[in-house]
Amino acid sequence: MRIVVPRQPTARLSDAWRHCVGTGRLDLALRRDYQESLALVQRDIGFRYIRGHGLLSDGMGIHHPYRHAGERRVRHAFTYLDQVVDAYLEMGIAPFLELGFMPSGLASGDDTVFWWKGNITPPRDEREWADLVRAVMGHLIERYGADQVRGWPIEVWNEPNLAPFWASDQDGYHRLYEVTSLAVKEVDAELQVGGPSLAPGYQDDWIQRFAEFVDARELPIDFVSRHAYASGPVQSVPFGAHQTLMPASALLEQFGAPRRQLAGTGLAELPLHITEFNSSYRPDNPIHDTAFHAAYLAPVLVNGGDLADSFSYWTFSDVFEEVGIPTAPFHGGFGLLTHRQIKKPTYHLYAFMAEMGEQILARGEDHLVTRHDDGRVTVLAWAPADPAGGTPVNGHSIRLSLPVGPPDARNSAYLRRRSVSEEAGNPWAAWCEMGRPLAPGHRRLDALREAAEPARTHGNVPVVDGRADVHLVLGRHEVTLVELTPVADETPDWWSDDRLFGLGDEGTAAYEG
Repeated sequence: MRIVVPRQPTARLSDAWRHCVGTGRLDLALRRDYQESLALVQRDIGFRYIRGHGLLSDGMGIHHPYRHAGERRVRHAFTYLDQVVDAYLEMGIAPFLELGFMPSGLASGDDTVFWWKGNITPPRDEREWADLVRAVMGHLIERYGADQVRGWPIEVWNEPNLAPFWASDQDGYHRLYEVTSLAVKEVDAELQVGGPSLAPGYQDDWIQRFAEFVDARELPIDFVSRHAYASGPVQSVPFGAHQTLMPASALLEQFGAPRRQLAGTGLAELPLHITEFNSSYRPDNPIHDTAFHAAYLAPVLVNGGDLADSFSYWTFSDVFEEVGIPTAPFHGGFGLLTHRQIKKPTYHLYAFMAEMGEQILARGEDHLVTRHDDGRVTVLAWAPADPAGGTPVNGHSIRLSLPVGPPDARNSAYLRRRSVSEEAGNPWAAWCEMGRPLAPGHRRLDALREAAEPARTHGNVPVVDGRADVHLVLGRHEVTLVELTPVADETPDWWSDDRLFGLGDEGTAAYEG
């Protein structure tokens, strides 16, 4: 069946999909490979904010307690913080600040999370914690200016509803939120603070109790945040994990849940940020590296902006060490990029989205059609992705009648198409074919980067009465971007293809100066 795409826009395309992206702990941003990867992502995609753990952990070196004259004192040092934020801003991305984890010199216990040992205990001295928060925010304003820092969201902690991330209870988190949010606002009342950054699986009453606490105490809150993942129990293997997956619609359901859960509370109308999302919550699940993953997430990127003000992909790069240093270039990491900047299929899904127009003309279960202000029409289309592991569909067909140019246009359009699938733009498949080398040399790395490039085709399609008919046949787990540009033919009237090889009526005429 042919889908006749309307000429008039139905909506504006939300940019919630690229409002923010996740990263490993912040001190990784001091590394060259991290900065090279982020620069590439910013060139091709252009995220606005970046969020990661560990801002206040020991690796950033901000909190330095010492004793002098018999007194405990604290020096706040911003050596690494300045280098990290400077690097971000130079690449056109701003920090989405997560206040955590606990500096060891302020921690009330020794409980930690991750290979790099982020401390998850409450502060042993709330006043010293508040001083730390005020010092960090005050320094950022002094260095970067209040107008800029007021635009950086500030999230209190990470997933306090999970024991591995918060060694206390919900009441303990409420107290942390109170002390932290008030300290932030003491520095500048226009700074944007929020939470509670919940992991999936919480009961409705968790976020409702948080709302009741904030309302009762009249605490500042400027946004609500939570996370979304769609994977099931872990089946562990050496250096990896496998999990079942729910349909992609489960992610969208999670995006929309806080608005339902907070209805009737004082938090109901606040901006909603999904500050982490992905298919699996494991950084060693090979699904992240596959072509399936791009096709699976395509409808989430296309539709998520209807439900949340932002949804942050976790993460932009495999420069990431929560379960240790990666042992292979493809290890199931969260990243859009592997180490050494090999682009995964999901990277291209994001890059394709970055080339869509702002005017939505049509949106369906397997396609999005947009138009740019200059008249170009763009189509993002994807093949079905079955999380139950069924055989991938090969030959999924989409027929579109696209409005190109004015209604009476009778010319042609230049068609440019780029695709990733099981067969194209799939470096993970190439790596498997190489025998899964743990440390590929330069020639193999070059081959993997080459395999990561999308398939490219082009052509010319007729435009009749302002419409071009396009028939897309998609391969297995294919995600494709099609761009149609009206042709303004500038071929000179004397041109003839016959003359290409010196033929034609005047092919033997002498050159005259």
